[in-house]
Amino acid sequence: MKIYGNGILFTLNSKDPVIKNGAVLIDQGIIKDYGKTNLLKQRYQESDYFNVKDKIIMPGMINTHMHFYSTFARGMNLKTDSPPENFSEILEKLWWRLDQTLNSEDIYYSALYALIESIRNGTTTIFDHHASYGYIENSLDIITEAVVKSKLRANLSFEISDRHGSLKSEEALKENRRFIERSEKLNNDFLTPNIGIHASFTVEDKTLLDIAELAEATDTPTHFHIAEGKIDQKDSQKRGYKNITERLNKLNILKENSLAIHGVHLSADELQILKENNVYLIHNPESNMGNAVGAIDLKNTLNKNLKVGLGTDGYTTDMFNELKVADLLQKHDSSNPNVGGLDIKKLVFENNREIAQKYFKKRLGIIKKDVPADLIVIDYKSPTPITKENYFFHILFGFNGGMVDTTIVNGQVLMENREVEILDYEKTIRKCKRQAEDFWKRF
Repeated sequence: MKIYGNGILFTLNSKDPVIKNGAVLIDQGIIKDYGKTNLLKQRYQESDYFNVKDKIIMPGMINTHMHFYSTFARGMNLKTDSPPENFSEILEKLWWRLDQTLNSEDIYYSALYALIESIRNGTTTIFDHHASYGYIENSLDIITEAVVKSKLRANLSFEISDRHGSLKSEEALKENRRFIERSEKLNNDFLTPNIGIHASFTVEDKTLLDIAELAEATDTPTHFHIAEGKIDQKDSQKRGYKNITERLNKLNILKENSLAIHGVHLSADELQILKENNVYLIHNPESNMGNAVGAIDLKNTLNKNLKVGLGTDGYTTDMFNELKVADLLQKHDSSNPNVGGLDIKKLVFENNREIAQKYFKKRLGIIKKDVPADLIVIDYKSPTPITKENYFFHILFGFNGGMVDTTIVNGQVLMENREVEILDYEKTIRKCKRQAEDFWKRF
């Protein structure tokens, strides 16, 4: 048994959200107890004691939309006559070329790097959405290998699309089916499947019906981009539907607990349809800003009682930075300094937690007795008092991923004193750089 004590607990537990001079007892991967340090030390004298020296102890972060495969795009020359000028061109000139170029080594090392950086930034559970149309079959197994080495929790899917032809979309559907079947056999606490879909405007009705059939047969939700750009709505209307959400609803894609990503251009009626189907909407502010597609009206979306989570869309592995940008974007976009704030808290520390618990069937994202010990220690020196009323605003204005000192998943220490312990960080970085150079030559 281990006690991590002499810290400030951010439990994310409504009963006692902040415990000063607090401690957590970990035994066999589970939080067996928590509370004041002196009490736990007296109660469990046989335990090993680790003094965190007034640092913050809190649950690990949860990222509900990520693209591991985007790693090698950083700093890459697109080799085009002109840079992308809109969202459609960003897809065509960058992402759809990139996903056709990836080979098995690219897939593995781009995932491994993103996973290590997630550890370093305090993220312990990730929902990834993969595409590699030049290497489809068994690609999710390659990512699984990286996930297993990282010791993080991950939900995986392959995005199905007809943009490269019907034969490729059929292969992508098969890859999702194969991985779902493999996941059932593994019965792994750290890996769960989903059915990935790129976006409505790159998928034919027949393909969507096939996806819906697979989702129903395997009782597996879907994970898809929706109304990220205006092109999604225009395409659905050209196909004879009122809007994109009507199309997806009629074709039975909106399965309960599915993840609808972005939703920038959804109407109030469409948000209501997502709510009625118990679908989660995942906000990705940095990506939306980078692609210049707009921003969701978060306040009105939450007022409709739609469950909204927060992801990074591959833009970063730092969820602390993402929540900060989410807050600023709402304020900037609405010209209202009073929006954001506690709404962002709801996305990150309530809804993301609920999503993870639905998929992994465990109480994640909270410090409570008898839940998995997925914890991080933050080296944060506050210039002002921390209370149960203001702790979130310390996170919002004071935290960043670089402050994460220790990352623990299921009781296992993955990083301590900023040193990644379960993988050779420097060796992985060197290998990634060599692999990226090779990838850039092929791109």
